[in-house]
Amino acid sequence: MAGKSDRGNAVPVSDLAASLLDPLLRKRAGINIGLVQSWEEIAGPRLAAVTRPEKIVWPRRLHEDDPFEPATLVIACDGSAAFRLQHETGEIIARVNAFLGFMAVARIKIVQKSVAPQVKPKPKLRPLSGAEEKRLDGMVSGIEDDGLRESLAKLGRSMLGERS
Repeated sequence: MAGKSDRGNAVPVSDLAASLLDPLLRKRAGINIGLVQSWEEIAGPRLAAVTRPEKIVWPRRLHEDDPFEPATLVIACDGSAAFRLQHETGEIIARVNAFLGFMAVARIKIVQKSVAPQVKPKPKLRPLSGAEEKRLDGMVSGIEDDGLRESLAKLGRSMLGERS
């Protein structure tokens, strides 16, 4: 059967995250996770490194009979790349619309802000006591798969090492 793994109904974590985040992004920002995940393909690697789609602002419709009007895509951009982004707005609008499958976006609004990911320093882990090591080894000893056993032991060490 297509889509099923040999171990049951395993689902990739990215699919789970997308199914959880997509409704939230659509409601809060009018944008779907597919657009965010595909941003590098849409904007190109140079622009994707210094930009990110923030939200899609749809014009208000007073009545259901009002004609459809395309939206404005708000893009966050590092200040140094704003000129380059502005120069390529026509191409980005075309790529976003091709990605979405219809003339959804007519304009781009550039918001200058830092888009670099916040890098958090890794917490310094304390060494585990002999008793903690022995307990952890006992917890993972029944796991047959070497890789899984080592990964879980590493996770356990990091969790126990964070506690003071």
